Amino acid sequence: MMRALELFSGLGGWRLALGGRGEVAAAYDVNQAANATYALNHGEAPRARELATIPLRELAAHGADTWLLSPPCQPFCRMGNHGGLDDRRSRAFRHLLALFPELVPDRLVLENVGGFLGSDAHALLAERLRAHGLHRLDLEACPSRFGLPNQRPRVFVVASRRPLKARPLPELPARRIAEFLDVEEDAALYLPEAILARHRRGLDLVTADDRRSTCFIGGYGQRYVASGSFLRTPQGIRRFSTSEVARLLGLPEGFRFPEEVPLEARYKLLGNGLSIPVAAWALSHLDG
Repeated sequence: MMRALELFSGLGGWRLALGGRGEVAAAYDVNQAANATYALNHGEAPRARELATIPLRELAAHGADTWLLSPPCQPFCRMGNHGGLDDRRSRAFRHLLALFPELVPDRLVLENVGGFLGSDAHALLAERLRAHGLHRLDLEACPSRFGLPNQRPRVFVVASRRPLKARPLPELPARRIAEFLDVEEDAALYLPEAILARHRRGLDLVTADDRRSTCFIGGYGQRYVASGSFLRTPQGIRRFSTSEVARLLGLPEGFRFPEEVPLEARYKLLGNGLSIPVAAWALSHLDG
């Protein structure tokens, strides 16, 4: 059984993906909305600590043997500044890898966007793992291979003291978007004509019968173009609701947000979240 640190814990995606493989010894995130949502859904709150300055003794005190982490993707994403380790949002990642030689876990799984592979951050992580005797796999996967009608390609770095072997990706046919929609839709999600007149040509439009949607990013609640798909219905064109996006990520049906978390913040948290079936597949590489 793994005893894991869930770092940059967000909505608790790694905790859900971990399932019966182990337990979360401690979760860490500085985002108040994320921590409130985590507490509501998982029954305990993450530690609201800045990982860029966390002392070695605090992490060591948890007795964890596994690191599960999804560091900020903006330094590596297509629409980011590609600053890599020089980006201020990489400070926490750099600090954790500085602590790594004194707190080497038996296992590690990291999730990020495709631009992470080949970056200076990836090179630093690979060097740390190699120097301390951990085997490593670099994996790429998309929920569209797992039956989910959503294109969200991500990379995973899986490391273990035990030798690793890549597992084949599933080839499940994508289900219809209709299966992920709310029974009663929210009329407030429909885009007004003024917005459609300005952005219609740039919108990625899908229908309930389609079997694909584009990646929902953190800015979906504010942006229109290249932020995620929009649903065309007989009544017009609307955003996907947060519960619909949650289902497309593989979050459980009972997943919910605290009432005080505003809509834009909910979209941002989902946009930074994990696809649960894909994360579980990455973790399966640590099995036996």
